[in-house]
Amino acid sequence: MSTAAAPAAAPDAVPSGADGAPVFAVIPGAQVAGALHGRERAIVDVVEQAYRMHGAGLTSNPPSYFLRFPDKPNSRIIALPASVGGDVGVDGIKWVSSFPDNVAAGRPRASAVLILNDHATGYPFACLEASIINAVRTSASAALAADRLTAGRPRPRRVGFFGVGLIARYLHTYLAATGWEFDEVGVYDLNPESAVGFRGYLSAHDPATTVRIHPDAESLVRSSDLLVFATIAGEPHVHDPAWFDHHPLVLHVSLRDLDPVIVLGATNVVDDVDHCLRANTSLHLAEQQIGNRDFVDGTLDDVLTGRLTPPQNRTTVFSPFGLGILDLAVGKAVYDEIARSGSLQEIDGFFHEMQRYGTGPERR
Repeated sequence: MSTAAAPAAAPDAVPSGADGAPVFAVIPGAQVAGALHGRERAIVDVVEQAYRMHGAGLTSNPPSYFLRFPDKPNSRIIALPASVGGDVGVDGIKWVSSFPDNVAAGRPRASAVLILNDHATGYPFACLEASIINAVRTSASAALAADRLTAGRPRPRRVGFFGVGLIARYLHTYLAATGWEFDEVGVYDLNPESAVGFRGYLSAHDPATTVRIHPDAESLVRSSDLLVFATIAGEPHVHDPAWFDHHPLVLHVSLRDLDPVIVLGATNVVDDVDHCLRANTSLHLAEQQIGNRDFVDGTLDDVLTGRLTPPQNRTTVFSPFGLGILDLAVGKAVYDEIARSGSLQEIDGFFHEMQRYGTGPERR
């Protein structure tokens, strides 16, 4: 393995070494974290650009593929292939696992890698540790939605986190870095130790804000004007529409928390309609219940472009399925940043068979 300087990959050409063979780099988590640290506003801009390109038809984002296990029904590995055109010009795939039982063993629930492919040749040119990218693109998407869905009115001052794992931590970071200030942060988790740990994190990073651990879900929901669902729920567990009578903005990041009756009574904004209404998400269940998708008011791109302005007198629910184009856009930004710094870790000779008919005696 070498650590040679390399220019940022151009959208129309795979990086090449001195011998003309394509270059392949491995970017570990420490480098990913370093390339993203302190760049929250820039990454939100990257995510916004990806959404706008998606709305303009400059991306390809086929359905995600779920690998499930008969002996581990609560676990899965998901493949998210995608392509981003325009100035980004990259194809690829994220391979992300969710194994909740890891938490009891002291490991993070999720792990992931991201492969970037050159759009001109199809050659992969980088493999990145992607659990951080996954958390960042999710958080940047939610922060962007929260900002645009509250445009023209005062931002909520009371935020509640329902589920307090890695995603919740990153989402709080992205809200804080993009100008959100809270009088009170509410916390609720089925695991009391996790709630206490998240309170400790919040108190260390924002000691001036009151942090309150709620004894139950209803208390958290009723006392939050901005509500973040970041759980591992596989089916709806919040059923009472009356909890939402104060019309909060809901960032439904985990997608399966809300009973369809709550969804049907809200203004619903998604990242992509076809993606979000599948795999038994709360919105998919609502569609199955009434037989149509008329309850979906629009996409985040509709909000960004001014085609949709949610009313203030209803609960607004943002449900992002999590598009692979966001992983690619953020991953490419990470790759470019590390390439500019000259610290790409290239794998010497990764591509070996570069002659169609071989060379010398190998041709026999």
